[in-house]
Amino acid sequence: MQDPIASNQDAAANLNLAPLWMPFTHNRLFKQHPRMVVQADGMYYTTADGRQLLDGLSGLWCSNAGHRHPKIVEAVKAQLDRLDFAPPFQTGHDKGFELAAALTSATGHGFEHVFFTNSGSEAVDTALKIALAYHKTRGDAGRFRFIGRARGYHGVGFGGISVGGMVANRKAFASALIPGVDHLPHTHDLSQMAFSRGQPTWGGHLAEELERLVQLHDASTIAAVIVEPMQGSAGVLVPPLGYLERLREICTRHGILLIFDEVITGFGRIGPMFSADRFGVVPDIITFAKGITSGVIPLGGALVQKGIYDTFMTGPDHLVEFFHGYTYSGHPLACAAGLAALEVYRSEDLFGRSAALAPVLEAAIHSLRGEPHVIDIRNCGMAAAVELESRPGAVSQRAMDIFHYCFDHGAMVRYTGEIIVLGPALTISETQITQLVELLRQALKAVP
Repeated sequence: MQDPIASNQDAAANLNLAPLWMPFTHNRLFKQHPRMVVQADGMYYTTADGRQLLDGLSGLWCSNAGHRHPKIVEAVKAQLDRLDFAPPFQTGHDKGFELAAALTSATGHGFEHVFFTNSGSEAVDTALKIALAYHKTRGDAGRFRFIGRARGYHGVGFGGISVGGMVANRKAFASALIPGVDHLPHTHDLSQMAFSRGQPTWGGHLAEELERLVQLHDASTIAAVIVEPMQGSAGVLVPPLGYLERLREICTRHGILLIFDEVITGFGRIGPMFSADRFGVVPDIITFAKGITSGVIPLGGALVQKGIYDTFMTGPDHLVEFFHGYTYSGHPLACAAGLAALEVYRSEDLFGRSAALAPVLEAAIHSLRGEPHVIDIRNCGMAAAVELESRPGAVSQRAMDIFHYCFDHGAMVRYTGEIIVLGPALTISETQITQLVELLRQALKAVP
């Protein structure tokens, strides 16, 4: 059998890899040992050397309906034949209004308006701007402060990095972060919740830290609290029972907006469309991206409660109410893909399928307890993580080696720090879940 590493490198030999500065990638190491994909269909990637990889992370948490779903592909092709672009300032197109209506109708819970962006990072910056402008419009301009959470990831805009709690991101750009931001502690404690299945029973009391921050800064200075309902990029940190409920109560009492960053959790990742229907907690703003088009074309946005939108709709009609937007806000091709993706989710009951498959993934991933180097396993809906013991003086190298092993032996997983993360498409079969987890078991045994 041909060495998969050598064959993949041979297939990439005719490419000039040097000009591309790759995102969140060890560029020098990658270009010495490139791992290339050239095609995707359903649950699989095809590598440059012709091997199939079972996609264990829905691309990058985004291809929730699988790759190249024919209905989404056809919708984009048809839209391109009709309208490629329309300026979003002072003009509109049908697909933008149709997607906004479909999305707000499917979301419910008072979310009657959506502001489209191009990515999760832009969605977060948009939500932060909405929060500031909302309070100012109400005559409460003293509310300038944001509260994020340790280990939180809210994209790579300066706003998202400021409220985020990823240490490496913050250290790299500390001099340019938004002032006046504070952070809740994260909710992960191995001594109390290791190997929890679903929501941990310990940790709900950690939400009380928000009350302390309110007292420290005074509620009259705090515009919004932003959290991921489940912290995905940090390695599937699942909210403890009662935690999100308590955050909601504290925010409501002090007039603080609550923003849920659902770029990862949205569109069936944890079962329903959004977390309100999973955890029973309704925020004031929801940010989304990724799964809205099943990864086919970039699109993001911020869903807002009716009362927030109505607050802006004052003053003379000829004046702009909110000074914010992007050239590609609600791009026609992206909106066509979004409409098709929502129809696929509905017609194929993929959110119901997600809920049905979640116990299968839970049982499979927790079967890895006791395998070499495993110190924790976590899961929530169609997301799971295996945390590993680090090699002395070499944090993340074991996880990176397991990622490489899986790629070379038939599956795409993700690693972050010393954590292996799975988040397959909602179209995965029970057999494929077993295959994915068994390959991970093989990797755990093979990688020292």
